[in-house]
Amino acid sequence: MEQSLSEFMAGNLQTFWEMTGFYNATWEHFVMLAVGIFFLYLAIKKDFEPMLLVPIGFGILIGNIPFASGMEVGIYEEGTVLNILYNGVSAGWYPPLVFLGIGAMTDFTALIANPKLMLVGAAAQFGIFGAYMVALALGFAPDQAGAIAIIGGADGPTAIFLSSKLAPNLMGAIAVSAYSYMALVPVIQPPLMRLFTTKKERVIKMKPARAVSQNEKIIFPIVGLLLTCFVVPTALPLLGMLFFGNLLRECGVTTRLAKTASNALTDIVTILLGMTVGASTQASEFLTLETIGIFFLGFMAFIIASSSGVLFVKLFNLVLPKDKKLNPLIGNAGVSAVPMSSRISNNVGLEYDPSNYLLMHAMGPNVAGVIGSAVAAGVLLSFLG
Repeated sequence: MEQSLSEFMAGNLQTFWEMTGFYNATWEHFVMLAVGIFFLYLAIKKDFEPMLLVPIGFGILIGNIPFASGMEVGIYEEGTVLNILYNGVSAGWYPPLVFLGIGAMTDFTALIANPKLMLVGAAAQFGIFGAYMVALALGFAPDQAGAIAIIGGADGPTAIFLSSKLAPNLMGAIAVSAYSYMALVPVIQPPLMRLFTTKKERVIKMKPARAVSQNEKIIFPIVGLLLTCFVVPTALPLLGMLFFGNLLRECGVTTRLAKTASNALTDIVTILLGMTVGASTQASEFLTLETIGIFFLGFMAFIIASSSGVLFVKLFNLVLPKDKKLNPLIGNAGVSAVPMSSRISNNVGLEYDPSNYLLMHAMGPNVAGVIGSAVAAGVLLSFLG
C-alpha cells in the first residue's frame, strides 16, 4: 500500500512537472521573453512611447510563458480568455475604435489653415508603395506585401487593420514592427532630416497660420469623410471613425462624448490592443525568417516615408514664392506618428534657430499622414482584399 501511494505521488509530481513552464520551455521562448523585457526597458527607462510599449512588452511576456498543449490558456487556442480578447485584433475592430479616439483628440486646424500641407502627408505615403514593390520583388505574395508595406505609414492601428484583412498569419510580426518603428521615431528621423537638408533650409521661418473659424472645423470632418470615402470606400471603417471622433470634438455640443472617446475609451482599447498584439508573438509563430524580412521591409518603408516627406518639401519649394516657402524639417511629420513626428520637427528646428517653432506647422502634414495612411490602406485593400 505504501509503495502504491508513493508511486501515485511520484506520478502526480511527474505530471505536475511536465505541465510547468520549465519543462516546456525552449530557447525560442527565452529569446522572446528577452525581447519583451527589452521593450519594457525602452518604455520605462528610455521613455520610448510607454503607452504602447509597456502593454506590448508585457503582452510578449504573457504570450511566451511556456505551457503544455491542450491547457487552453494560449492566445491561439479557441475560446480561451486571451483568444476572446484577441478577436478585437484578428477581426479588426480595435483599430477603428483607436481611430475614433485619435479623431476626438486631434486638432486639424493647421491642415485646414494650410491645405497644401496635405500634399506633404501624401508624399510620405510613398514609403508604403515603395516597400510594397520591394516586398513583391523579394517573393512575398501580393496580399502579404501590401500588409507589410503599410508599416511605412508609422500607424500601428492601420497596420493591424490591414494585416487582419490581408495577412492574418503575419499580423503579430507586422504589428510589433509597426509599433517598434513608431517608438523609435526620435532615433530614426533626425539623422535623415539632417542628411537631406542644408543649414539654410533648416532655418526657414514659415508664416503664422491664418485663423480658422469654428464653422470650418465643423465642416472639415464632414467634407473629409465624403471626399475620402467616396474615392476609397474600403477605408470607411478607419476614416469614418476618425472623422466622427473629430466632429464630436469640434461641434461643441458633444463635449462629454469627445472626452470619453479621447480618454477612457482610447485608454481601454490601447491597453487591450497592445497586450493582445504582444501576446500574439508566441515563439512558435514569431521566430521565423519571414519575421526578419518583415522587420527589414518595415524599416525600409519607414526610412523611405520619412525621407520622401522631407524631399517633397524641398521639391515643392522650387515652385513656391519666396515668402511662402516651407521648412523641409516638417516633411518628416508626413508619417502618421502623431504628435511625435511633429515634436521631432520642432526639436530639430530649434537646434538651428532657437526662435523657430515648427510644431504647429508640422502638425499639418502629421494629421494629413493619419488620413493618408488610412487612404493608402484602403487603396491596397481595394485591389488585394
